[in-house]
Amino acid sequence: MPRFGSKSRRILLCRIIDTLWRGTILAPFYELDHDGRMTEYTGLSSYNIIGFVTIVDVDRAKSFYRDTLGLRLVSEEPPFALVFDANGIMLRLGMGKQLPPASGTVLGWQVLNIESVVLTLGAAGVQFERYGFLEQDDSGIWTSPTGARVAWFKDPDGNTLSVSEHPDGN
Repeated sequence: MPRFGSKSRRILLCRIIDTLWRGTILAPFYELDHDGRMTEYTGLSSYNIIGFVTIVDVDRAKSFYRDTLGLRLVSEEPPFALVFDANGIMLRLGMGKQLPPASGTVLGWQVLNIESVVLTLGAAGVQFERYGFLEQDDSGIWTSPTGARVAWFKDPDGNTLSVSEHPDGN
């Protein structure tokens, strides 16, 4: 056994910790090269993201997200959440007694044709936000300096949501 504090003891300790860590559920995935050293850290990049939005009025939120936005209600888990499928992404609407303070957009959708989506949502009763500090067109769409186009609206609890179209599709 190498003596305490020596470089070889530190290497041995690191290898033991690494071996134990790899077996846990929180371990990052990585590829090993021929000598067992970590070459690529992927973290959470290969996992689906889950969206969380706090709601207070459960019935209005359920109707808005299901009927107005057209998301599929997967399950109701009172008193915790309504769970929706947002094009393969889980969206959990957490049932709260009050909304946490939020500034800015809490949830957004990337769309291919923003004018069409804004018209469709408008016909379903969605009202788009107007901001005096932004130059928005008649539909409420703002064009950013990069060419991205964004329109904002609120859910029944006042959470700011958006739709956006990006020039490069990303």
